[in-house]
Amino acid sequence: MYNIPANFIDEQKVWEVLEANKKADFIKVREVLSKAREMKGLNMNDVAVLTGISDPEMLSELFNSANEVKEAIYGKRLVLFAPLYISNMCSNECLYCAFRVTNKKIERNALTQEHIAREVNVLINQGHKRILMVAGESYPNQGFQYILDSIKTIYSVKTEHGEIRRVNVNIAPLDTDEFKLLKTEGIGTYQIFQETYHRETYQKVHLKGKKRDYNWRVWALHRAMEAGIDDVGIGILFGLFDYRFEILSMIQHIAELGDKFGVGPHTISVPRLEPATGSKLATHPPFPVSDIDFKKIVAILRLAVPYTGIIMSTRETAQMRRETFALGVSQISAGSRTNPGGYEEKTDDDPSGQFSLGDHRPLDEVIRDVVSMGHIPSFCTACYRLGRTGHDFMDLAKTGDIKLHCAPNALSSFKEYLKNYAKPETVKIGDELIKKSITEMTGLAKQRAEKLIQRVNNERDDVYC
Repeated sequence: MYNIPANFIDEQKVWEVLEANKKADFIKVREVLSKAREMKGLNMNDVAVLTGISDPEMLSELFNSANEVKEAIYGKRLVLFAPLYISNMCSNECLYCAFRVTNKKIERNALTQEHIAREVNVLINQGHKRILMVAGESYPNQGFQYILDSIKTIYSVKTEHGEIRRVNVNIAPLDTDEFKLLKTEGIGTYQIFQETYHRETYQKVHLKGKKRDYNWRVWALHRAMEAGIDDVGIGILFGLFDYRFEILSMIQHIAELGDKFGVGPHTISVPRLEPATGSKLATHPPFPVSDIDFKKIVAILRLAVPYTGIIMSTRETAQMRRETFALGVSQISAGSRTNPGGYEEKTDDDPSGQFSLGDHRPLDEVIRDVVSMGHIPSFCTACYRLGRTGHDFMDLAKTGDIKLHCAPNALSSFKEYLKNYAKPETVKIGDELIKKSITEMTGLAKQRAEKLIQRVNNERDDVYC
């Protein structure tokens, strides 16, 4: 079922491409950056050229190009979400993760459906509309049905002004029939990280459990898309192996999905290894990624796959998150907890969490910071509820028409947050930003934004186009 093609993630080719482009001069770099600004994507050779940049002047041009592309496609919007860990039970032995099966230093917990509902209620009352549901790769006695029941529970919780309108899922790889069941629950994006594409390293850090099967994991997105899930998300755990190899391997993965299904991943996540309870590897990454290289990774990915969302988690510090907004990041988590039950318990960095957090700020504080930088926090979920996913989303994105929906919807969903959840100081600067943003809009987008904001002001929630 998952006998993958022999040339899929071709390690020899990756090394050959890196070697061939390691001495690219300024002229070649500028040629690649010029190509990138056309927003049609980059190939492996192009990406290899950009990974070799170290000169400060060239780095500046790389970052400026990434900002130009990000602004052209996404504008000032930043989508916000929260992870919801429902279980830290796991059958795998992954050396970098606190959830690994032999780790006795954490307390195991699989939330009941009643407890999940309470966690969701907390998140809704903070103002969240999107959740990334996360579970360790072992479930209670209900088995996979536990996952399906949990999604139903999340969607079922309603409060006076809110509900979760989109559940994304990060769980163990499934077979095709299970993915079909997952789709019937109305999920948004199915997300899975390969962690490392380097096979030797993959075997070294995954000692037991089904996750040790490289092929089963790397082919999971094929099974998900074959099952009809339009939007999938990929990611690398940077620090396990050479980031240059990982990026080029990811480009191969993206190309394979594009060739097979006509569309690549909807999102890319860029986590770096962070300390985790009971893990020496996480504290001392084999291939540590410096801050400058991390920013370079974000910028390169924005240029290589311009219409794909880039997700920045709260693993990173508030300052690093700020610096990557201009380099290509389009989605961020906020107010995160990585331990089951962490929202109700109000624990900042519980030792039973999957990893240490770098940004502990609550949602409202993150939003004030985002607004102060001129970015528009967005809680919009319209595309997923109107069927603008997969091919349909990319067709709109590549023609630029998606802006006619995204910009107005971002403002209306932000206004809804300000009206129902925000602190007074956040309301003040948020309303100022909305007014300024509408003033700068033109044509149909402006008309739609004004109409949606008026509807929210007239005590309507959940308005979108």
